[in-house]
Amino acid sequence: MAQTMLKTLLRGRRPGYSLDAPFYTSPEIFAADMEAIFERHWIFVGVEPDIPEPGDVMTLDIGRNAILIVRDDEGGVRAFHNVCRHRGARLVHEEKGTVGNLVCRYHTWTYNLEGALIHAEHMGEGFDRGCHGLKPVHLRSLEGLIFICLAQEPPADFDQMAAAMGPYIAPHNIRDAKVAYSHDLIEPGNWKLTMENNRECYHCGANHPELTVPLFAYGFGFAPEDLDEMEREQARRYGCLVDDSHGDWERAGIPSRMLEHLDDMVTGYRTERLPLDGDGESHTMDTRAACRLPMGPFPSARMGGLHFWTQPNSWHHFMGDHAVTFAVIPLDENRSLVRTKWLVHKDAVEGVDYDLENLISVWMATNAQDSELVGFCQEGARTAGYEPGPYSPHTEMLVEKFCNWYVGRMRAHFDPAPVAAAVAA
Repeated sequence: MAQTMLKTLLRGRRPGYSLDAPFYTSPEIFAADMEAIFERHWIFVGVEPDIPEPGDVMTLDIGRNAILIVRDDEGGVRAFHNVCRHRGARLVHEEKGTVGNLVCRYHTWTYNLEGALIHAEHMGEGFDRGCHGLKPVHLRSLEGLIFICLAQEPPADFDQMAAAMGPYIAPHNIRDAKVAYSHDLIEPGNWKLTMENNRECYHCGANHPELTVPLFAYGFGFAPEDLDEMEREQARRYGCLVDDSHGDWERAGIPSRMLEHLDDMVTGYRTERLPLDGDGESHTMDTRAACRLPMGPFPSARMGGLHFWTQPNSWHHFMGDHAVTFAVIPLDENRSLVRTKWLVHKDAVEGVDYDLENLISVWMATNAQDSELVGFCQEGARTAGYEPGPYSPHTEMLVEKFCNWYVGRMRAHFDPAPVAAAVAA
């Protein structure tokens, strides 16, 4: 019955409108999301500076999956299911730590940092340790951004995305950075509402006084017919500023122009480097750099802000002085974990090279504001009066692309025959 309902809702989705209420409120559809999206696609989970040295380990849960990510003795980064192969005890219990080997506290089965079982007492002469190593999880690092995939066969187009995005992210030297601060926020809404909220700035002017200090009002869409003559001239000047900035940055070897494949790739993504307002250096309240040490050898402090979005669960902002990464992990149909990390150059010293409050204040405020807004939407979706509403074609076109991607991936998993027939037609 649940799959029949899901297929009906997927087939009946009205383009240009928000999703039907069960997509945000149904525990059955949430379970389907975890199966078809979070257990099948590349999921952003952290950064290499989370585990900077051999033996460093971090853990996370994605639905029913417990994962550990470890840096091995050769400096490589690996992911495994965080489950002992003996009787299923969780191996690593802390969110972060440092180990020599991975030792199960239950019966001391011991695994090296490559996941091989190297010690298991009392198992008899015929026991083959080689058959009982940790179960690996696919992992890829995109210039220091860590993605995992829980599927047996992960989407192959990650390589295509990485080849395009690598030159954009590489100048920011994420692998040579450190995590200055990390913050977890549980938003009171379905993960899709969290992502939809991120994919538009229609709401920014009325709700984000801190964020709109460094960001231009015209950076993420506007309706020309709603502007007066002065505002149209400002929008024209902003367009010229974007074009001129792209030219300057790309002549300096810093890729900047927009790439967008949000709903025409399995591993959907979008990027563009945009100028910042004011002094134009960073996402801070005075728009000046928050960290004295730049992340890379940039030709100027005014490097704008490079945004990078991936489907289904991340967005990122890279400035000349610091970077901010965001991962969304669904908890249930009503709650989502938003994990934010601020990165600076690895040699930067708090209180000397950067003030932590200045570094994090814009996005700490913005995240709290967004969490409240997402909660309002979740509350509304649970009411009898909710029905899908129309997206603005000027300011919510990227929300529509997120929903297109989501519906397409869900149909590919649960309703593939009609999708194939539609493509053939």
